Amino acid sequence: MLGAFANAFRTPDLRRKLLFVLLIIVIFRMGSQIPAPGVDVANVEQCIQATREGDGASLYNLVNLFSGGALLQLTIFALGIMPYITASIILQLLVVVIPRLEALKKEGQAGQSKITQYTRYLTLGLAVLQATGIVALARSGNLLQCDQDLLVDNGTATFLVLVITMTAGTAVIMWLGELITDRGIGNGMSILIFTQVIATFPAAMWDVKNSRGWWTFGVVLVIGLALIAAVIFIEQAQRRIPVQYARRMVGRKMFGGSSTYIPLKVNQAGIIPVIFASSLLYLPAMAAQFNSNSTAAWVDWINTYFVQGDHPIYMTVYFLLIIFFTYFYVSITFNPHEVADNMKKYGGFIPGIRAGKPTEDYLSYVLSRITFPGSLYLGLIALIPLIALALINANQNFPFGGTSILIMVGVALDTVKQIESQLQQRNYEGFLR
Repeated sequence: MLGAFANAFRTPDLRRKLLFVLLIIVIFRMGSQIPAPGVDVANVEQCIQATREGDGASLYNLVNLFSGGALLQLTIFALGIMPYITASIILQLLVVVIPRLEALKKEGQAGQSKITQYTRYLTLGLAVLQATGIVALARSGNLLQCDQDLLVDNGTATFLVLVITMTAGTAVIMWLGELITDRGIGNGMSILIFTQVIATFPAAMWDVKNSRGWWTFGVVLVIGLALIAAVIFIEQAQRRIPVQYARRMVGRKMFGGSSTYIPLKVNQAGIIPVIFASSLLYLPAMAAQFNSNSTAAWVDWINTYFVQGDHPIYMTVYFLLIIFFTYFYVSITFNPHEVADNMKKYGGFIPGIRAGKPTEDYLSYVLSRITFPGSLYLGLIALIPLIALALINANQNFPFGGTSILIMVGVALDTVKQIESQLQQRNYEGFLR
């Protein structure tokens, strides 16, 4: 990996792209540290310190992770990349159920551009809703469970300015991500997510040292490196299904006769099931917090089992939801019927398997067998921060595990692959020299 970056910096074109990406990252992190207008910075810092000591912000850990800690600081980029992630997931699901969106997806680049435009509109709508909810919680004092006033005043003007500022910050983040995609290297949104996750990593490791000492810090570091190696191994693992294309004459030209394969990854769903499960478990905890003054039995039950995240019932439900959403997401993103039809249309077949329905059944069988260990892998990785919370009293932003390690490894591997592919294009000499 380091060799790929070193070689990239020796190539002028790639060096300009990498420096451009670094410039965007610096701008992005600066926006994550600038407080939004109307926020009482001193009171926010006091409340964050009290929250860390009492672990009262565990409810917002997912959103705070994707904002690089900017959410609880109420900065102009407080919402981070989360509205765009949510909008992208919703559009992916709607493509399956809405024929118009499915037709757009099949139109190629023009249709994909239209879907991207819809994603932007939905992102802004979700940003308005999330900003409204966060500012309302900050104004009522429920955001950080602190007695201090987080806003300078509770007037309507301050409320509207904060909502508009955070929504505009989300729009700027989208623009920065698209700039990286167009003029830099890698997927812009993924790199921004990677940046926000990495931004919380040093503080999370230092919390482990302060709470448990150097010995535990060293053990966690060693275990974390082993986990990274295991995640890299599983993320790269795939089942390759061989496909043979028959030869056919079109006019005077011969086509086909080649061999290829269908790569089915063990972790075909990526990080999406973890986000789905975390978001679903976030809803009852949020409902209980809005009714924090109530004496209802369901509020006490949710506060006992579904807020801190270190209870066995919470872990079990979380694990089962991840397995369910893994199967669900794989079923809507990989269609064996469509793959089998395309293979039959172009004269392709799996050796030993008849084309058509037998091929579809075979792909479904292999996919289900691969998805099961992939879902168990995602569930175990996602439980690591919760187990650390119970064993060593770490916070739920524990660096090695859950969404953080999956994002770090996944985005790093994808970016390095793109750098290496561009290096090969520039250094390939061909047969004639």
